Amino acid sequence: MQDATRHEDDSQPVSLWRIVALAKPELGLLVMATIALVISSGMSLAYPQAVSWMVDAVGGEERSLPVVGELTFNQMALGLLLVFTIQSVFAMIRAWLFTVAGERVVARLRKDLFRSIIAQEISFFDQSRTGELTNRLASDTTVLQNAVTVNVSMALRFGVSALGAMGLLVYTSPSLSGVALAVVPLVAISAALYGRLVRRLSKQVQDALAESTTVAEEALAGVRTVRAFAREDAEVERYGDAVERSYKLAAFRALAMGVFNGWVGFAGYGAIALVVWYGGNLVIDGLMSTGELTAFLLYTLMVAFSLGALSNLYSDFMRATGASQRVFQLLDRVSTVERGGEPVESVEGRVRFAGVGFAYPSRPDVTVLDELDLEIEPGRVVALVGPSGSGKSTVAALLTRFYDPQRGVIELDGRDLVGLDGQTLRRHIGVVAQEPMLFATSIADNIRYGKPEATIDEVRAAARAANAEGFIDQFPDGFDTLVGERGVRLSGGQKQRIAIARALLKDPRVLILDEATSALDSESEHLVQEALDRLMQGRTTLVIAHRLSTVRDADEVVVLQDGKVVERGSHAELVARDGLYRKLVERQFREEPLERAG
Repeated sequence: MQDATRHEDDSQPVSLWRIVALAKPELGLLVMATIALVISSGMSLAYPQAVSWMVDAVGGEERSLPVVGELTFNQMALGLLLVFTIQSVFAMIRAWLFTVAGERVVARLRKDLFRSIIAQEISFFDQSRTGELTNRLASDTTVLQNAVTVNVSMALRFGVSALGAMGLLVYTSPSLSGVALAVVPLVAISAALYGRLVRRLSKQVQDALAESTTVAEEALAGVRTVRAFAREDAEVERYGDAVERSYKLAAFRALAMGVFNGWVGFAGYGAIALVVWYGGNLVIDGLMSTGELTAFLLYTLMVAFSLGALSNLYSDFMRATGASQRVFQLLDRVSTVERGGEPVESVEGRVRFAGVGFAYPSRPDVTVLDELDLEIEPGRVVALVGPSGSGKSTVAALLTRFYDPQRGVIELDGRDLVGLDGQTLRRHIGVVAQEPMLFATSIADNIRYGKPEATIDEVRAAARAANAEGFIDQFPDGFDTLVGERGVRLSGGQKQRIAIARALLKDPRVLILDEATSALDSESEHLVQEALDRLMQGRTTLVIAHRLSTVRDADEVVVLQDGKVVERGSHAELVARDGLYRKLVERQFREEPLERAG
């Protein structure tokens, strides 16, 4: 299935300034860090000059600055040590502040990104893969963290060092500086070309890593199915293939990086060789002192090292722009199901579908509902039955406003759902599904999921009404028992009763039971059905079921086929007719007398 995050046009690169702007809220920290950076970089620029004086002092060459001539060699050495001490202290402060700012940026970015993802319409998740999205939250945001703070710090540091050293080169010897700086344009041009390549490769590497994460997530989430079909080796091979693709791309990127670094290193050392040759001749001719040549060499090394570091940082920034495209697409994406609207304060429970037509956005050419008409009076129980694919679960999804219909109108108490706030709407709707989703927390936390402020007495009362209190109390930790991922430590019947208790505690006015007992054994079904009967009392209830035994007592049975209502009436009325419902009953109870089914 195509990943929804790839629907957007990702051919346009993200502006580097937009990436850097992520650090704007940390401006105070960054200003202090930058001050520390300037001081530490200034001390770095000062030490070659101090070394120059010391070399000339050893050689007995006179200095033009009187104050230097009055200093002893030992005093110069102590001064140099002081310079290094100041530089180290402020370098520590710089690194600490920039790193803290980076951690703040990535924490805020992850929260904003998750908020954007969780707010998307359900069709977005129909087309997206969980592994892809979690990779954006984890891997891509980490790449951006380094780009917006630590790398900015290093870029400023090496930029100041490079510019300062270049200025001092020109000040020390204009003629010699021309030789030393001749390689700078060549390095700059090659860095620009290399950056474009790295940006493209980095985006491909991140996509490949996301794909491998998706494969692993699917295999681990479905490990029981994998084990049941003895497909462990196949899944290992599938994951290995995905990892191999990311490795090959990363290896090619590493080759490009190695070639570029080798070229930059050659250019830098070549410049140093020229400086030594030309500067040596100047010393021999008496046009430059040995100390000045030493300082010039140190400044040349500083320029070469800074340019090399800046070129690597440039490649890191290009990697960040590649990784950031997916992140910013998700941050900027607006849900197609509009948020906001009229808040739903109270609900009576009158539901009406009028001429509703719907096709899932992931399959727009397949009509699921076609001119559907359905009405449910407050407090009544309506059962939806029909063959698989007839649109039963889609009706439930539209009523909870997971999707909006393409045609027709869905009303709750006479108000169009499209004009209502979806979040407050769903507070009045309870859902009990065939496979309830439990979170890897305690039983109590799962029951109070729809009402976080509920007391333990309220939680216990809901569990009692759901026939769950008995088995919960048998656990050593009782209501504090952890259910495991997706409730794996509980049986199907236990999970279903926890879900019913959760719905009871929420106390919705509209209730949707989507195949709530179809996966249970007879004993569990009896306990669950008893709990459901309590849950349905006084609520507008939509029952979706294959087991027709669960719909006998419904006030009305609506039969769907190909997205249309083909029959409606009570269970007894429909069994008496020679229609689709009777055929469904006969098929299910073919080994039992029809009278027993009726």
